[in-house]
Amino acid sequence: MAPRLQLEKAAWRWAETVRPEEVSQEHIETAYRIWLEPCIRGVCRRNCKGNPNCLVGIGEHIWLGEIDENSFHNIDDPNCERRKKNSFVGLTNLGATCYVNTFLQVWFLNLELRQALYLCPSTCKDYMMEDGIQEEKDYEPQTICEHLQYLFALLQNSNRRYIDPSGFVKALGLDTGQQQDAQEFSKLFMSLLEDTLSKQKNPDVRNIVQQQFCGEYAYVTVCNQCGRESKLLSKFYELELNIQGHKQLTDCISEFLKEEKLEGDNRYFCENCQSKQNATRKIRLLSLPCTLNLQLMRFVFDRQTGHKKKLNTYIGFSEILDMEPYVEHKAEPSKSQTRKPKCGKGTHCSRNAYMLVYRLQTQEKPTTAIQVPAFLQELVDRDNSKFEEWCIEMAEMRKQSVDKGKAKHEEVKELYQRLPAGAEPYEFVSLEWLQKWLDESTPTKPIDNHACLCSHDKLHPDKISIMKRISEYAADIFYSRYGGGPRLTVKALCKECVVERCRVLRLKSQLNEDYKTVNNLLKATVKGSDGFWVGKSSLRSWRQLALEQLDEQDGDVDQSNGKMNGNTLNKDESKEERKEEEEELNFNEDILCPHGELCISENERRLVSKEAWSKLQQYFPKAPEFPSYRECCSQCKILEREGEENEALHKMIANEQKTSLPNLFQDKNRPCLSNWPEETDVLYIVSQFFVEEWRKFVRKPTRCSPVSSVGNSALLCPHGGLMFTFASMTKEDSKLIALIWPSEWQMIQKLFVVDHVIKITRTEVGDANPSETQYISEPKLCPECREGLLCQQQRDLREYTQATIYVHKVVDNKKVMKDSAPELNVSSSETEEDKEEAKPDGEKDPDFNQSNGGTKRQKISHQNYIAYQKQVIRRSMRHRKVRGEKALLVSANQTLKELKIQIMHAFSVAPFDQNLSIDGKILSDDCATLGTLGVIPESVILLKADEPIADYAAMDDVMQVCMPEEGFKGTGLLGH
Repeated sequence: MAPRLQLEKAAWRWAETVRPEEVSQEHIETAYRIWLEPCIRGVCRRNCKGNPNCLVGIGEHIWLGEIDENSFHNIDDPNCERRKKNSFVGLTNLGATCYVNTFLQVWFLNLELRQALYLCPSTCKDYMMEDGIQEEKDYEPQTICEHLQYLFALLQNSNRRYIDPSGFVKALGLDTGQQQDAQEFSKLFMSLLEDTLSKQKNPDVRNIVQQQFCGEYAYVTVCNQCGRESKLLSKFYELELNIQGHKQLTDCISEFLKEEKLEGDNRYFCENCQSKQNATRKIRLLSLPCTLNLQLMRFVFDRQTGHKKKLNTYIGFSEILDMEPYVEHKAEPSKSQTRKPKCGKGTHCSRNAYMLVYRLQTQEKPTTAIQVPAFLQELVDRDNSKFEEWCIEMAEMRKQSVDKGKAKHEEVKELYQRLPAGAEPYEFVSLEWLQKWLDESTPTKPIDNHACLCSHDKLHPDKISIMKRISEYAADIFYSRYGGGPRLTVKALCKECVVERCRVLRLKSQLNEDYKTVNNLLKATVKGSDGFWVGKSSLRSWRQLALEQLDEQDGDVDQSNGKMNGNTLNKDESKEERKEEEEELNFNEDILCPHGELCISENERRLVSKEAWSKLQQYFPKAPEFPSYRECCSQCKILEREGEENEALHKMIANEQKTSLPNLFQDKNRPCLSNWPEETDVLYIVSQFFVEEWRKFVRKPTRCSPVSSVGNSALLCPHGGLMFTFASMTKEDSKLIALIWPSEWQMIQKLFVVDHVIKITRTEVGDANPSETQYISEPKLCPECREGLLCQQQRDLREYTQATIYVHKVVDNKKVMKDSAPELNVSSSETEEDKEEAKPDGEKDPDFNQSNGGTKRQKISHQNYIAYQKQVIRRSMRHRKVRGEKALLVSANQTLKELKIQIMHAFSVAPFDQNLSIDGKILSDDCATLGTLGVIPESVILLKADEPIADYAAMDDVMQVCMPEEGFKGTGLLGH
């Protein structure tokens, strides 16, 4: 037995012996008092669950005894935010901007770059006034240089422990929540900075990026035959080093500079020899920059996922890097490269480092400290003033919090000792409110006891477990200081709930015995007319239904008169709950017919004895009662007879129509507009939708209603004009119409109500031999509506969401065609029409007229017409998968790149190995949307997979070509 049930049984153990009508005031107090068992405070270490007398462990421990002043507040010491002496200033990480902060610190520590940026002209001077900075607005840098100036000035002289670089990040248009490639950021930003500074007049500013970060190397090719050297000079701002397979930085540099042999098909054409010769090729470092950036290529391309993956390889590097063995100066022999580089004492090892920055030791450092320009220093001073004001404000808030905490401490010490009620008058208060009163972090709100009320606005017996019994003295102080209510004294105990609980508990206790009794009574055969009809389904589940019903009755009072926790229930939720309850069948309602009488099916009911029914009625007093002599519903009997007659009638009608229209049923010898039959000059038209609905009825007449009319109005526009041209009816619109022979049309007019006649007439015009053939439709084409329909169709095909397309993988450049292998097209022997559910009797399609009225044409709106067209278009475009195809859900606005990712997961073909085409057109623009590429619902895309690339060293190049990542697209880094 669950703990909750054990507690309930203990609390209401007397209820089995007391009848509901015998409950007295003494019983009511007993019911509540069972909860109020004594709690010895010295024994309890935590709050006794469900015991309103236990006032231990509700949050009072933080206030008892001596308390440190720091526990009265959660405000950090503002001095912790102050910059420590002789320390650097940090930068706030805005989410995923650690790569930005890293480079800002690196550039800041480059004294020459910082000095040059301080010399750049700034609009900040326009912001200044004669007597200082304007007070009405904050300074906002306008350019990248101004952002760097301001950031560097703050990093140099700010009093703060760290500063916020959000202005700089926002100016670049970076997404703070997206981790980016730090190496790519470094390249793009240095390019942007160099381009920006190139417009400066001061040469020390204009050339600073090249002076500090630019080096030079040459691609050198040496002919093995004649020894001729060919050089291609190039500048660099960083060296990209492969780390895969290496453990030391020096090994990575050596691989970068190693010789490559050009032999065989890769031989070099020597201009001196005028022929292809074996040769060697290498990179020769000619000069190094003052600041050397070494990019460690930690990201390689993963063919399985189509994305980059990180290498966590350990790389060892020294604090001092001797690059002399790697640099070839004039008059130096090339053999110097073979000498081992010198490494300093300090060495490090890292699996996360992706960039190493080395400074040239021979470079002279500025003899004097770099001074922040006056206009920038004034901005820094103002920010420092704001920081000092903030520190003072935080210190005052700390003091106020301490004072408030001390006052609360005295209040708790005073009241907590007086909370227990003992023998004196008492009241009930919400445990939740008491806990919040003891929780200093939340302001104390007025007392709210509404959640503990029953539907009679009194204290609910089951809510005692979330209440605490306190003295009247403490309650008076609480209500006077904090207000609220209602106050729950001993008079708030609810007699009605106790009486109802007694009744429910007695029934629950009796339920098991009655279940056995009813089962025994059901074994006996009922004779005569003393029995009662009970639903078989109800008999199988009556015990569970009874228990659920008793639980519902027991829980009805929990609604607290339509309130939960003091708040009015949501009306929509209440309606929804009532609706769900109404849909569930109650006991014995399973034999009710739609008219509220006894159902006619005897298989669904059973006759039980009067004694069994009497027992069941105790639990279901409102259940429908049907004595054995009660007749079944007369209306249902009539409908049953009519249903049998209708089924017979439908079968007869279906056989008659199928015999009268054999060609319409099986598409045998159907006429075709593209190959007009010679034996007639007139053909009639009906909608294909009418044909499909009629065929469904003929196949299954007992499940479908007869089709009584031909709804040709759906083929006409609101003006009564035809929506199709003769040419379109021979091609794309041929699936929307069905052609009828004149003899068939006469039979259709006899069998169905035709709302509008549509026909095509062939005529010969002119005296030429042979004469010109014309095709005239009645009614005539409506050009305006036809154009509107075409535009709407195009929009529908370009603005779809979650539509199905099919991808077919080509093997050896051959595609299994549906026409050549029709057995692959059908997934089962059942036709598409047979799979569709028939509409219930009486249900009408809003866009298809099947009424038995006159031949007057049904009026339809343009909106309904478009809806009908969409329905017919969807049917006409249905595609049946063949083997080797896979269906994908796509939307018109997704890119080809996103589709390739879906295909990769479906076929295990990497995006760069996918060659896609549709209707002979190659799909190559990864950034284009499927809508613009002409991929429409039910399209079939051909996939030709390339063989895997054997040269894994070229993967990064392949990735750049075939799988471009978003990177910094759309940011200010690419604006230049």
